[in-house]
Amino acid sequence: MKQGRMKVFILTLMILFSVSVSGCSGDKAKDIMDTAILEEKQHNPDHARQLYQEIIQKYPDSAFAKDAQKKLSELKK
Repeated sequence: MKQGRMKVFILTLMILFSVSVSGCSGDKAKDIMDTAILEEKQHNPDHARQLYQEIIQKYPDSAFAKDAQKKLSELKK
């Protein structure tokens, strides 16, 4: 595998692992936040923005909503 494809493969495995493990936690806002941060690291700011907005809309009282708002502001810069 080429190095770029290997990185994508490893990141995909990490996402699948975190989703399967986090399914036990029951904290959907955290799951979405983790995915949004990963999307930023993969240079997918549009998808990260969508996920941060989802946290703010669906879980406004969660501890992650404030962090999501901050991340959104940083992405707009």
